[in-house]
Amino acid sequence: MKTNGKAALSILGCCMAVFWSGYLAFGYPGIMATCWQERYDVGAAETGTVVTFMLFALAVSMFFSGRIHMKIGMRKCILIGTFFDAAAMVILINAADIYSVYLWGFVTNLGCSFTYGPALTTAQQCMPHRRGMVSGIVNFVFGISAAVMSPVWSHVLDAVGYEKMNLLLLLWVVITNAVAMIFAGKAESVHVEEAKADGKSALCKNEREKAGSGAPETSADLTVLQTLKTKSFWIIWIVWIFMGAAGISMISLSKSYALSIGLSGITVLTAFNIVNGGGRIVAGMLSDKIGGERTAVLAFLMTAAAYAVLPLLDGVALISVASACIGFGFGTLFTVTGPIASKRFGLKYFGMIYGLIFTAYGFIGGILGPALSGVVLDRTGGNYGLVFGYLAVFALIGAVLMMLLLKPEKTKSA
Repeated sequence: MKTNGKAALSILGCCMAVFWSGYLAFGYPGIMATCWQERYDVGAAETGTVVTFMLFALAVSMFFSGRIHMKIGMRKCILIGTFFDAAAMVILINAADIYSVYLWGFVTNLGCSFTYGPALTTAQQCMPHRRGMVSGIVNFVFGISAAVMSPVWSHVLDAVGYEKMNLLLLLWVVITNAVAMIFAGKAESVHVEEAKADGKSALCKNEREKAGSGAPETSADLTVLQTLKTKSFWIIWIVWIFMGAAGISMISLSKSYALSIGLSGITVLTAFNIVNGGGRIVAGMLSDKIGGERTAVLAFLMTAAAYAVLPLLDGVALISVASACIGFGFGTLFTVTGPIASKRFGLKYFGMIYGLIFTAYGFIGGILGPALSGVVLDRTGGNYGLVFGYLAVFALIGAVLMMLLLKPEKTKSA
């Protein structure tokens, strides 16, 4: 098989590996929030904290999963991720209280860290001169899975009940990831070549189960320590605090807000997830044209505007449009960060650097977003206008910070 064909199959495997991780991260907590509130007699603060624990897991594990990926390759990372996903579903099926659900969320996203980060790294290694596009493709699948699967599993829940639904979900995760391992392994037999001056795409290098990262080693490759000394890294890191908090909050807020004003919660959540997923490939292709920084500024401003007007809107159609705009900003954050980081810091240590960026999202963004919004809603009797107001400010801060990156930073590789 030609190397470009193997690269395409590898990217397909990466997409399959992140499919269920995306649904579990972006869709499942949203459709299950009200169910958990009834099942365990808790409020919005407690169910919002489920997402916070999921983000904590990413913050703890993304750096290490990136380092492990360098040593063992994509296939074995998928295997580890599947193990954590299976363990998490067993915990959830037997969950007796909301604290067990917190544990489910943490373990689930341990699994996500071994699929999403390595998949994004592998895809960019396969086509380093189309980083925005392939990042958009992987992120498209990662995000769109929630839009596709949320209505399906909502009906399955009504049809077969809580325990059987989770057993079926576990089965599909295992089957899909098993196939993903076969395709993702194609990257391990493909060699990387430097892009020609005429713009031909570089092909995939050996995924190097033994040696690790497949990026061409150039002077642009900064070590983790060198990256931490750059202003660009810390700007990106802070962006993930504020825009990460603004974006992830809508997962738990969309359905509950719609229901609070007598509208269809699943419709608003689905609108968010469709554009959160579908918009990622658009954002990726746009970033290849105008740059990831400019793409992010536009998307984050859109998010800020949507949150600002959301309390003023009436009807499921308009609220769904606003939710979709927020979804586009959130999806853009995921999509452009990879290309921005890999172009500034190189691909060699990308997995670990990307993991460090996620610490902002997981440790701080998760608290300022879902956890804080749940507390505010409980203490104010459901004042969504207040919550949407400070989330609009968060998105605006993200846009302003991204503007600071429009001027490339000069860094030294040694």
